[in-house]
Amino acid sequence: MSPALRWKLIAGFLLVFIAGGTTGAFFGASHMRNALFHLPRHGMLAEHMRNRLQRELDLTPEQMAKISPVIDKTAAQLEQIRQETGQRVRGIISEAHREIATNLTDEQRAKLKNLETRFRRGHEHRRGPGRWHTPDAGSTE
Repeated sequence: MSPALRWKLIAGFLLVFIAGGTTGAFFGASHMRNALFHLPRHGMLAEHMRNRLQRELDLTPEQMAKISPVIDKTAAQLEQIRQETGQRVRGIISEAHREIATNLTDEQRAKLKNLETRFRRGHEHRRGPGRWHTPDAGSTE
């Protein structure tokens, strides 16, 4: 085998390896983003719980009817916890921004407010309007 052919084969194998790694990284990252950040819509948690229990436990229709109220209650409680946690997080971030703003120039405060606005718009786009708002959200002073 000539040295030129050997280098072409090595380059070809490296190219295929890099292409495979890039493709795997892309699809892996896409899957992880969906798995980690795909938050269930309101009401979808109970349905997800029902489907999983039905599938995993082979429940009869009578059993499903009996446990449905428990599933609904649990999903409602979890949704309430999620909302309360989101409000706490937003409050902490708002307070941090207010404290940070005292050490910024007027131009930097405007940029911080712009960051908050962009984040809020992105959040509303993903979750629907009204999910970000707290009485003092967006205030940097």
